[in-house]
Amino acid sequence: MHEIGRAPGASELFQLLRGGQVRTRAELASLTGLARSTIGLRLDELLALGLISPAGDLAVSTGGRPPVQFTLNAGARVVLAADLGATHATVGIADLSGKLLAQHRERASIDAGPEVVLQWMVEECVRQLKSIGRERAEVIAVGIGLPGPVERSSGRAVNPPLMPGWDGFDAPGWVQQQLDVPVLVDNDVNIMALGERAVAFPGIDDLIFVKVATGIGAGVISSGTLQRGAVGVAGDIGHVQVARGLDIACRCGNRGCLEAIAAGPAIAEALTAAGRSVADSHAVISLVKQGDVEAIQAVRQAGRDIGEVLATCVSLVNPAVIAIGGAMAQAGEHLIAGIREAVYTRSMPLATEHLLIVQSRVGEDSALIGASMLAIEEALSPERITAMAVSA
Repeated sequence: MHEIGRAPGASELFQLLRGGQVRTRAELASLTGLARSTIGLRLDELLALGLISPAGDLAVSTGGRPPVQFTLNAGARVVLAADLGATHATVGIADLSGKLLAQHRERASIDAGPEVVLQWMVEECVRQLKSIGRERAEVIAVGIGLPGPVERSSGRAVNPPLMPGWDGFDAPGWVQQQLDVPVLVDNDVNIMALGERAVAFPGIDDLIFVKVATGIGAGVISSGTLQRGAVGVAGDIGHVQVARGLDIACRCGNRGCLEAIAAGPAIAEALTAAGRSVADSHAVISLVKQGDVEAIQAVRQAGRDIGEVLATCVSLVNPAVIAIGGAMAQAGEHLIAGIREAVYTRSMPLATEHLLIVQSRVGEDSALIGASMLAIEEALSPERITAMAVSA
């Protein structure tokens, strides 16, 4: 049994290095209060596990040999990440810094059922591992995003409107049986928020990520923490009632929901009702890119509707950044312009003086990166590091 599993401060030592910070033994001793000899033992254990490595450059010496610096060895292990949307599926492999090493995306239907979708996910992840020369034994966690409400404590989808057959299904348990590692599942917009912040806004503690696609949802990060709510449905703005849609039925059973008038399919249906024969949201985006005036007007109005709801969110949460992602974000500034118009008109000037409302800067990768961050956070937690050391 390794000493790191018994002595206090061992896991905390690794937490000081896992973010990529470069530290010397002296710095670690000062930060933890542990003796230099104890620090040496802990570093030896972490080096043996392969989780840290000496940094390339030696620290500046104050006399004698320059001290060795240590940092996270990002390539020591990998995590699997999956973004399972209503009509697409993306899976990938990431190192311990969240850098994507491989990924694959294809059109897929979530309503094929959990066993079918998850089996495909596992098989594709295994194929990707082989393609980059990594072994299944190197995988230490899996992160998955689903397009519906997820109960945080169990990782199970709860009454998801887009996911027949998934309600209450033990997705984490099913995948864990296949791969024998911890499995974390969350709402897809939540993981998008994590990915967007990690890559594009690492210094921002208050951010809202809005996904506009088949549905509409938001991931809310407040004071640096992802807000999931009591039962995991925080940010479900797609089913907030909007005045313009009071007569329009939503798939949730209510009328006037934001999603029923401003999501991609709703915009396509509105254009079709006006005589344009627009098949889906992809067709809407294509028309917008061609400069079609009716499509542009429809997208901008959808932006205003979304902005009407976000104006309330701005007053409630006071974010520094609102990032717009999802398939409909490909409509570009037309959607963003409508959102800005409503938010800046309806919100208090103090709340919007420095507010950024922008298209997602990470794009399609935000969900996959966020899923990897979800997995890494679990895999590199103090409890997991201690368990790894004890079992080594």
